[in-house]
Amino acid sequence: MGMVATWLSVADAAPLQPTQYGDFDRYVLALSWQTGFCQSLHDSGRSEPDECRLQKEPANKADYLTVHGLWPSLPKSIAARGVDNNRWMRFGCATRPIPNMPEAKATRKCAAAETGLSLEVANKLNAVMPGAGSNTCLERYEYAKHGVCFGFDPDDYFGAMVRMNTEIKQSALGVFLADNYGKTVTRDAFNNAVAHAYGPQSVKAFKLTCSGNPAWLTEMQIAIKADAINAPLAAGSLLPQPHPGNCGDRFVIDKAGY
Repeated sequence: MGMVATWLSVADAAPLQPTQYGDFDRYVLALSWQTGFCQSLHDSGRSEPDECRLQKEPANKADYLTVHGLWPSLPKSIAARGVDNNRWMRFGCATRPIPNMPEAKATRKCAAAETGLSLEVANKLNAVMPGAGSNTCLERYEYAKHGVCFGFDPDDYFGAMVRMNTEIKQSALGVFLADNYGKTVTRDAFNNAVAHAYGPQSVKAFKLTCSGNPAWLTEMQIAIKADAINAPLAAGSLLPQPHPGNCGDRFVIDKAGY
């Protein structure tokens, strides 16, 4: 019931619209598999944020699918100034010569400016982006790097992420992730779940990242048509990506308790 209420309230938000540099063709929605992400930090010896050390196991295991960010692709107006995709993905809104804003650094996320989120949307975001509203400051970093230069209203920007995360968790793909929590799956089985949810033509829209040996899922990145961002995800709204990721033929839907 709570997830349905969240979907309805966020769906009523204003549509996401750039006020400048709007000549891009896609967004990439980045979603973390939270237990795999935390295990990758643990195994690498890197310091773990509070949301990894203090995480509670949800009743619905699909809720481990959490929001990382929403990334507009390189606008044509910026590419025309000699900017390539690698430079755009590295610097985002700090790309020179335009948009020429302060660089958001991954090692100093809390140095980024406050987003200006309303309390209502901040509370919804905190429920699906564990690094938001904490000393991790993930939402500040994501907005400073990927949102502010487009003039996105922060409530609309993060509200779109909350909506799509909820929608995916309620889809056949979300059911697949929950049913296979802690299990080894094949990429073919994952692709079948995507096809069931969004049609076979959407399989190549998903780029998967894994870590460890044997490999476990840490993140999925989903390419979405820019002009479809405000509609429910469907077969016609996703775009193929140039690379499927590094997960290989078999990987683990990692569980908590590493």
